Amino acid sequence: MHAIHHDQDRLVWAEADAPAGPGHREIRLRVAWAGVNRADLMQRAGQYPPPAGASTTLGLEVSGTVMAVGEGVTDLAVGQPVCALLAGGGYAEEVIVDARQVLPLPAGLGLREAAALPEVFATAWLNLFMEGALAPGERVLLHAGASGVGTAAIQLCRAFAHPCFVTVGSEAKLAACRELGADAGWNRHAGSFVDAVKAWGGADLILDPVGASYLADNQKVLNADGRLVVIGLMGGRQAGLDLGRLLMKRQRLIGSTLRARPPAAKGEILAALRGHVWPRLTSGELAPLVDRSWPIAEAEAAHDHVRRDANIGKVLLEVGGEA
Repeated sequence: MHAIHHDQDRLVWAEADAPAGPGHREIRLRVAWAGVNRADLMQRAGQYPPPAGASTTLGLEVSGTVMAVGEGVTDLAVGQPVCALLAGGGYAEEVIVDARQVLPLPAGLGLREAAALPEVFATAWLNLFMEGALAPGERVLLHAGASGVGTAAIQLCRAFAHPCFVTVGSEAKLAACRELGADAGWNRHAGSFVDAVKAWGGADLILDPVGASYLADNQKVLNADGRLVVIGLMGGRQAGLDLGRLLMKRQRLIGSTLRARPPAAKGEILAALRGHVWPRLTSGELAPLVDRSWPIAEAEAAHDHVRRDANIGKVLLEVGGEA
Protein backbone atom coordinates (compact mmCIF):
# COMPACT_ATOMS: atom_id res chain seq x y z
CA MET A 1 0.00 0.00 0.00
CA HIS A 2 0.95 3.68 0.07
CA ALA A 3 1.24 5.83 3.19
CA ILE A 4 2.70 9.17 4.24
CA HIS A 5 6.30 8.99 5.44
CA HIS A 6 7.17 12.00 7.58
CA ASP A 7 9.82 13.95 9.42
CA GLN A 8 9.94 17.55 10.60
CA ASP A 9 10.82 18.80 7.12
CA ARG A 10 8.60 16.94 4.69
CA LEU A 11 5.71 14.57 4.06
CA VAL A 12 6.11 11.98 1.28
CA TRP A 13 3.41 9.70 -0.16
CA ALA A 14 5.23 6.44 -0.94
CA GLU A 15 5.04 2.68 -0.69
CA ALA A 16 4.78 1.19 2.78
CA ASP A 17 4.13 -2.17 4.40
CA ALA A 18 0.45 -2.88 4.89
CA PRO A 19 -0.51 -3.36 8.55
CA ALA A 20 -1.00 -6.92 9.77
CA GLY A 21 -4.47 -8.10 10.69
CA PRO A 22 -7.25 -7.78 11.44
CA GLY A 23 -6.92 -9.53 14.78
CA HIS A 24 -9.53 -10.22 17.43
CA ARG A 25 -12.14 -7.42 17.58
CA GLU A 26 -10.35 -5.52 14.81
CA ILE A 27 -11.29 -4.49 11.30
CA ARG A 28 -9.29 -3.53 8.21
CA LEU A 29 -10.40 -0.33 6.48
CA ARG A 30 -9.73 0.95 3.01
CA VAL A 31 -9.28 4.66 3.72
CA ALA A 32 -11.27 7.14 1.67
CA TRP A 33 -10.59 10.37 3.59
CA ALA A 34 -8.33 11.27 6.52
CA GLY A 35 -8.71 14.19 8.90
CA VAL A 36 -5.86 16.59 9.67
CA ASN A 37 -5.40 17.51 13.32
CA ARG A 38 -2.96 19.82 15.07
CA ALA A 39 -1.78 16.70 16.90
CA ASP A 40 -0.34 15.53 13.56
CA LEU A 41 1.79 18.66 13.39
CA MET A 42 2.91 18.15 16.98
CA GLN A 43 3.89 14.54 16.23
CA ARG A 44 6.00 15.71 13.30
CA ALA A 45 7.77 18.13 15.62
CA GLY A 46 8.52 15.36 18.13
CA GLN A 47 6.13 16.75 20.74
CA TYR A 48 3.32 14.15 20.65
CA PRO A 49 4.57 10.58 20.10
CA PRO A 50 2.03 7.83 19.40
CA PRO A 51 1.06 5.53 22.27
CA ALA A 52 3.00 2.29 22.67
CA GLY A 53 2.03 -0.19 19.99
CA ALA A 54 0.26 2.35 17.78
CA SER A 55 1.22 3.07 14.19
CA THR A 56 3.86 5.77 13.79
CA THR A 57 2.11 6.96 10.62
CA LEU A 58 0.23 10.23 11.11
CA GLY A 59 -3.54 10.38 11.17
CA LEU A 60 -6.07 10.13 14.02
CA GLU A 61 -9.35 9.79 12.13
CA VAL A 62 -10.56 8.42 8.82
CA SER A 63 -13.59 7.40 6.85
CA GLY A 64 -13.58 4.41 4.56
CA THR A 65 -14.97 1.00 3.70
CA VAL A 66 -14.61 -2.20 5.73
CA MET A 67 -12.29 -4.63 3.90
CA ALA A 68 -12.17 -7.45 6.47
CA VAL A 69 -13.35 -8.17 10.00
CA GLY A 70 -11.61 -10.16 12.71
CA GLU A 71 -12.99 -12.64 15.21
CA GLY A 72 -15.50 -11.20 17.64
CA VAL A 73 -16.73 -8.45 15.32
CA THR A 74 -20.46 -8.87 14.84
CA ASP A 75 -21.87 -5.43 14.14
CA LEU A 76 -19.75 -4.41 11.13
CA ALA A 77 -19.69 -6.02 7.68
CA VAL A 78 -17.34 -6.11 4.71
CA GLY A 79 -18.23 -3.35 2.29
CA GLN A 80 -19.84 -1.15 4.95
CA PRO A 81 -18.94 2.57 4.90
CA VAL A 82 -17.74 3.75 8.32
CA CYS A 83 -15.67 6.34 10.13
CA ALA A 84 -13.07 5.59 12.78
CA LEU A 85 -11.11 7.15 15.63
CA LEU A 86 -7.45 6.07 15.55
CA ALA A 87 -4.33 6.22 17.70
CA GLY A 88 -2.36 6.63 14.45
CA GLY A 89 -2.08 5.33 10.91
CA GLY A 90 -4.73 7.33 9.09
CA TYR A 91 -2.54 8.86 6.38
CA ALA A 92 -2.50 5.58 4.48
CA GLU A 93 -4.51 3.50 2.04
CA GLU A 94 -5.35 0.88 4.67
CA VAL A 95 -5.56 0.86 8.45
CA ILE A 96 -6.31 -1.68 11.20
CA VAL A 97 -8.51 -0.44 14.04
CA ASP A 98 -10.34 -1.87 17.04
CA ALA A 99 -14.01 -2.25 16.12
CA ARG A 100 -15.04 -0.33 19.25
CA GLN A 101 -13.46 2.76 17.68
CA VAL A 102 -15.57 2.50 14.52
CA LEU A 103 -19.02 3.93 13.80
CA PRO A 104 -21.38 3.57 10.85
CA LEU A 105 -21.98 6.77 8.91
CA PRO A 106 -24.88 8.93 10.09
CA ALA A 107 -27.76 8.57 7.65
CA GLY A 108 -27.49 11.11 4.85
CA LEU A 109 -23.76 11.78 5.22
CA GLY A 110 -21.09 10.66 2.77
CA LEU A 111 -17.55 9.50 3.38
CA ARG A 112 -16.03 12.96 2.89
CA GLU A 113 -18.24 14.56 5.55
CA ALA A 114 -17.85 11.59 7.88
CA ALA A 115 -14.07 11.97 7.99
CA ALA A 116 -14.64 15.31 9.74
CA LEU A 117 -16.54 13.69 12.62
CA PRO A 118 -14.62 11.23 14.83
CA GLU A 119 -11.79 13.20 16.43
CA VAL A 120 -13.51 16.55 16.85
CA PHE A 121 -16.90 15.36 18.06
CA ALA A 122 -15.31 12.73 20.33
CA THR A 123 -12.99 15.37 21.82
CA ALA A 124 -15.78 17.90 22.26
CA TRP A 125 -18.24 15.42 23.77
CA LEU A 126 -15.65 13.85 26.08
CA ASN A 127 -14.51 17.14 27.52
CA LEU A 128 -17.80 19.01 27.69
CA PHE A 129 -20.05 16.29 29.01
CA MET A 130 -17.90 13.48 30.44
CA GLU A 131 -14.84 15.22 31.90
CA GLY A 132 -16.50 18.63 32.24
CA ALA A 133 -19.83 17.24 33.50
CA LEU A 134 -21.89 20.11 32.13
CA ALA A 135 -25.11 20.65 34.06
CA PRO A 136 -28.22 22.14 32.41
CA GLY A 137 -27.78 25.79 31.50
CA GLU A 138 -24.11 26.07 32.45
CA ARG A 139 -22.01 28.52 30.47
CA VAL A 140 -19.00 27.52 28.35
CA LEU A 141 -15.89 29.38 27.20
CA LEU A 142 -14.32 27.81 24.10
CA HIS A 143 -10.82 28.86 23.09
CA ALA A 144 -9.84 28.36 19.43
CA GLY A 145 -13.52 28.42 18.60
CA ALA A 146 -13.02 28.20 14.83
CA SER A 147 -10.91 25.03 15.01
CA GLY A 148 -12.33 21.62 14.20
CA VAL A 149 -12.94 20.85 17.88
CA GLY A 150 -14.19 24.37 18.49
CA THR A 151 -16.78 24.31 15.71
CA ALA A 152 -18.02 20.92 16.93
CA ALA A 153 -18.20 22.17 20.53
CA ILE A 154 -20.14 25.29 19.53
CA GLN A 155 -22.76 23.14 17.85
CA LEU A 156 -23.01 20.81 20.84
CA CYS A 157 -23.43 23.77 23.18
CA ARG A 158 -26.21 25.13 20.98
CA ALA A 159 -27.94 21.74 20.68
CA PHE A 160 -27.86 21.11 24.43
CA ALA A 161 -28.74 24.68 25.50
CA HIS A 162 -25.41 25.80 26.92
CA PRO A 163 -24.54 29.44 26.20
CA CYS A 164 -21.02 29.66 24.80
CA PHE A 165 -18.40 32.37 24.37
CA VAL A 166 -15.55 31.83 21.90
CA THR A 167 -12.11 33.29 21.47
CA VAL A 168 -10.73 33.31 17.92
CA GLY A 169 -7.97 34.85 15.80
CA SER A 170 -9.92 37.02 13.36
CA GLU A 171 -13.20 38.83 12.81
CA ALA A 172 -14.05 36.40 10.01
CA LYS A 173 -13.66 33.49 12.40
CA LEU A 174 -15.77 35.26 14.99
CA ALA A 175 -18.56 35.75 12.45
CA ALA A 176 -18.37 32.06 11.47
CA CYS A 177 -18.63 30.99 15.10
CA ARG A 178 -21.63 33.21 15.69
CA GLU A 179 -23.31 31.69 12.64
CA LEU A 180 -22.75 28.23 14.14
CA GLY A 181 -24.42 29.29 17.37
CA ALA A 182 -21.86 31.00 19.61
CA ASP A 183 -23.56 33.58 21.81
CA ALA A 184 -20.59 35.94 22.05
CA GLY A 185 -16.91 36.07 21.28
CA TRP A 186 -13.58 37.86 21.34
CA ASN A 187 -10.78 38.38 18.84
CA ARG A 188 -7.60 37.48 20.73
CA HIS A 189 -5.66 40.12 18.78
CA ALA A 190 -7.67 42.76 20.67
CA GLY A 191 -5.98 41.79 23.96
CA SER A 192 -7.10 39.81 26.99
CA PHE A 193 -10.53 38.20 26.93
CA VAL A 194 -11.03 38.64 30.69
CA ASP A 195 -13.22 41.75 30.78
CA ALA A 196 -15.40 40.58 27.90
CA VAL A 197 -16.03 37.15 29.43
CA LYS A 198 -16.73 38.66 32.87
CA ALA A 199 -19.23 41.08 31.33
CA TRP A 200 -20.89 38.13 29.62
CA GLY A 201 -21.34 36.36 32.96
CA GLY A 202 -18.21 34.26 33.33
CA ALA A 203 -17.77 30.59 32.50
CA ASP A 204 -18.76 27.45 34.36
CA LEU A 205 -16.59 25.35 32.04
CA ILE A 206 -13.61 26.31 29.88
CA LEU A 207 -12.35 24.11 27.05
CA ASP A 208 -8.76 25.18 26.44
CA PRO A 209 -6.24 23.91 23.87
CA VAL A 210 -3.82 26.77 24.64
CA GLY A 211 -2.45 25.92 28.08
CA ALA A 212 0.09 27.92 30.03
CA SER A 213 -0.31 31.38 28.51
CA TYR A 214 -4.07 31.38 29.20
CA LEU A 215 -4.02 29.83 32.68
CA ALA A 216 -4.11 33.04 34.74
CA ASP A 217 -6.86 34.66 32.68
CA ASN A 218 -8.86 31.42 32.61
CA GLN A 219 -8.86 31.36 36.41
CA LYS A 220 -10.08 34.97 36.51
CA VAL A 221 -13.18 34.24 34.43
CA LEU A 222 -14.01 30.79 35.81
CA ASN A 223 -17.06 30.91 38.06
CA ALA A 224 -17.40 29.25 41.46
CA ASP A 225 -17.36 25.45 41.10
CA GLY A 226 -16.09 25.94 37.55
CA ARG A 227 -14.00 23.43 35.60
CA LEU A 228 -11.04 24.25 33.38
CA VAL A 229 -10.39 21.38 30.95
CA VAL A 230 -6.98 21.69 29.30
CA ILE A 231 -6.73 19.70 26.05
CA GLY A 232 -3.64 21.24 24.43
CA LEU A 233 -0.42 23.13 24.99
CA MET A 234 -0.19 25.59 22.10
CA GLY A 235 0.66 28.32 24.62
CA GLY A 236 3.21 26.38 26.64
CA ARG A 237 3.50 23.75 29.37
CA GLN A 238 4.28 25.68 32.55
CA ALA A 239 2.54 28.59 34.29
CA GLY A 240 1.77 29.84 37.78
CA LEU A 241 -1.47 28.61 39.35
CA ASP A 242 -3.34 30.90 41.77
CA LEU A 243 -4.11 28.36 44.49
CA GLY A 244 -5.97 30.94 46.57
CA ARG A 245 -8.42 31.56 43.75
CA LEU A 246 -8.62 27.81 43.13
CA LEU A 247 -9.61 27.18 46.75
CA MET A 248 -11.93 30.13 47.33
CA LYS A 249 -13.90 29.55 44.11
CA ARG A 250 -13.69 25.74 44.31
CA GLN A 251 -12.25 25.64 40.80
CA ARG A 252 -11.17 22.35 39.25
CA LEU A 253 -8.31 21.94 36.77
CA ILE A 254 -8.64 18.89 34.52
CA GLY A 255 -6.07 17.61 32.04
CA SER A 256 -7.51 15.54 29.22
CA THR A 257 -6.19 13.71 26.16
CA LEU A 258 -8.05 11.33 23.87
CA ARG A 259 -5.37 9.58 21.84
CA ALA A 260 -3.78 7.39 24.53
CA ARG A 261 -7.06 6.09 25.98
CA PRO A 262 -7.56 2.34 25.52
CA PRO A 263 -10.08 1.00 22.98
CA ALA A 264 -12.66 0.27 25.67
CA ALA A 265 -12.62 3.92 26.83
CA LYS A 266 -12.76 5.22 23.27
CA GLY A 267 -15.62 2.83 22.66
CA GLU A 268 -17.59 4.39 25.52
CA ILE A 269 -17.10 7.83 24.02
CA LEU A 270 -18.14 6.71 20.54
CA ALA A 271 -21.18 4.92 21.98
CA ALA A 272 -22.21 8.22 23.53
CA LEU A 273 -21.77 9.93 20.16
CA ARG A 274 -23.89 7.29 18.45
CA GLY A 275 -26.66 7.79 21.00
CA HIS A 276 -26.62 11.57 21.41
CA VAL A 277 -24.87 13.08 18.39
CA TRP A 278 -25.50 10.77 15.42
CA PRO A 279 -29.30 11.35 15.46
CA ARG A 280 -28.71 15.10 15.43
CA LEU A 281 -26.31 14.75 12.50
CA THR A 282 -28.95 12.75 10.64
CA SER A 283 -31.60 15.39 11.33
CA GLY A 284 -29.28 18.24 10.31
CA GLU A 285 -29.29 19.88 13.74
CA LEU A 286 -25.54 19.25 13.82
CA ALA A 287 -23.21 19.16 10.82
CA PRO A 288 -19.53 18.55 10.13
CA LEU A 289 -17.80 21.73 9.03
CA VAL A 290 -15.19 21.06 6.34
CA ASP A 291 -12.88 23.98 5.60
CA ARG A 292 -10.79 22.56 2.73
CA SER A 293 -9.38 19.30 1.43
CA TRP A 294 -6.23 18.28 -0.45
CA PRO A 295 -5.14 15.08 -2.19
CA ILE A 296 -3.06 12.95 0.16
CA ALA A 297 0.05 13.53 -1.98
CA GLU A 298 -0.30 17.25 -1.14
CA ALA A 299 -0.51 16.70 2.62
CA GLU A 300 2.23 19.28 3.19
CA ALA A 301 -0.06 22.04 1.86
CA ALA A 302 -2.81 20.89 4.25
CA HIS A 303 -0.40 20.99 7.19
CA ASP A 304 0.76 24.49 6.21
CA HIS A 305 -2.87 25.63 6.16
CA VAL A 306 -3.46 24.32 9.70
CA ARG A 307 -0.10 25.63 10.92
CA ARG A 308 -1.12 29.14 9.80
CA ASP A 309 -4.45 28.85 11.67
CA ALA A 310 -6.13 29.55 8.35
CA ASN A 311 -8.91 26.99 8.72
CA ILE A 312 -12.45 27.42 9.97
CA GLY A 313 -13.50 23.86 10.73
CA LYS A 314 -11.91 20.68 9.49
CA VAL A 315 -9.12 20.08 6.98
CA LEU A 316 -9.23 16.75 5.11
CA LEU A 317 -6.95 14.62 2.94
CA GLU A 318 -8.41 12.71 0.01
CA VAL A 319 -6.97 9.19 0.03
CA GLY A 320 -9.39 6.91 -1.83
CA GLY A 321 -11.40 9.58 -3.60
CA GLU A 322 -14.87 8.36 -2.60
CA ALA A 323 -17.56 10.94 -1.88
